[in-house]
Amino acid sequence: MSLSVRQRRILADMGIPVWRSRIAPAVSDVAAAAPLAEHEAAASATDDTRASIALLDWDALQAQVRTCTACTELARERTQTVFGVGDRGARWLFVGEAPGAEEDRRGEPFVGRAGQLLDNMLAALGLDRTRDVFIANVLKCRPPGNRDPKPEEARACRSFLDRQIDLIQPEVIVALGRIAAQGLLESGEPLGRLRGSEHRYQGVPLIATYHPAYLLRKPGDKARAWQDLQRARACLRT
Repeated sequence: MSLSVRQRRILADMGIPVWRSRIAPAVSDVAAAAPLAEHEAAASATDDTRASIALLDWDALQAQVRTCTACTELARERTQTVFGVGDRGARWLFVGEAPGAEEDRRGEPFVGRAGQLLDNMLAALGLDRTRDVFIANVLKCRPPGNRDPKPEEARACRSFLDRQIDLIQPEVIVALGRIAAQGLLESGEPLGRLRGSEHRYQGVPLIATYHPAYLLRKPGDKARAWQDLQRARACLRT
């Protein structure tokens, strides 16, 4: 005899055990298993995507970034993706957090006043953004309103950055700002504690420093940023 949910509840309240068929699982068991199955399927799909991205060459990687819709909100709001710029065989890789409004419009990272300051910092090292370094971001799309990247957005975009690192094979990575440093190092430590030490990302030395936009607001910290860049230069192979 099949019992209704109400009947089962009444019998349970009376202390009378209700036996369930060993053949057919209870509806509640099926419902509980469904989210787990969906999570496992999503994780498997993510792993497959990462594996396929890890095999792309430069042109195919850039094309996939250009058409990516993994983050629905970002894909809907962006003008274009911002893949990165510079020398594809550079010794230096600079990583920021995400494109801003001007970067979204022009399709190039670190333009405007912050970009000019970064260019000046590079010039002080004898570097040029078109020849000696590659500049990229944790996210390839601008977050609406220039908000901070969400963790799930950074995770979705990480495979693109990782593949860029594989292809460039830089000798040092410079993380520009708190968001980039914490994201790459998977750390909740403030930037002040991440600065001053050599870290590693994907086996590559990583130095954390201030974002150029921050230095525009706090020019007194430019001397500390210069110390960070000197530390990054010391990581280069002779």
